[in-house]
Amino acid sequence: MPIQNEQRLAVLIDADNAAAKNLKPIMDEVAKYGVPTIKHAYGDWSKLDSWKTALLEIGAVPVQQYAYTSGKNATDAALIIEAMDILHANNVDGFVIVSSDSDFTPLALRLRESGKKVYGIGEKKTPRPFITACDKFIYVEILLSDGQSPSEQNDADGARASTTGSQNQKKPISDKNVKFLAQCIAESADESGQSPLSSLGSMISKKRPDFDSRNYGYSQLSKLLRAIPRFEVGGAGAHFWVKDKEAK
Repeated sequence: MPIQNEQRLAVLIDADNAAAKNLKPIMDEVAKYGVPTIKHAYGDWSKLDSWKTALLEIGAVPVQQYAYTSGKNATDAALIIEAMDILHANNVDGFVIVSSDSDFTPLALRLRESGKKVYGIGEKKTPRPFITACDKFIYVEILLSDGQSPSEQNDADGARASTTGSQNQKKPISDKNVKFLAQCIAESADESGQSPLSSLGSMISKKRPDFDSRNYGYSQLSKLLRAIPRFEVGGAGAHFWVKDKEAK
């Protein structure tokens, strides 16, 4: 995936639905897609003591939101209202919503309708509607270097992450996903049957926002494709291409 460092991004964090200790790897991931010019975290900070240091480390602004009524999520409402204010100010190119909450599905759709890129970052338990409402969705689990689940990492006693992360553990690629990749190659290929890797990456994201080579233990899409005998990968640098050997 090409790095779009010039994109100005608003990073909006649902502190009621995310773990403070995951913020550093999350912000490292955000840097791949653009510059986070706005970084706000929403929650009732009287109940979120563990967040203070984490927010200072990433330079995020805490936005206090009390729960006015029991059973109602005032944090979600505050995030949505400010997202719309930022949208109308028109001083960012995209949004990053850090949450696993499907309540943000209408917001993501509305932001995309207005021509803004929307990146979601959440746990694998995130409901499908929110995932597909985003241009790209990244699972927190693949950003954690020690392979722990977000809840396990949040409960850890500050132990250093293992240098042999979960990304190095190769996972089998199902026939269904191989067929999915083959379809994307066919739809993005030129007359010679070759699909530029950048075009293929865009096609994959359009169809499956949460498809990520790191889910299978490969740091790059090209490395994942090379591991699948059905596909041929050639070229170099910005001119990588892939071809389906079984294409008719």
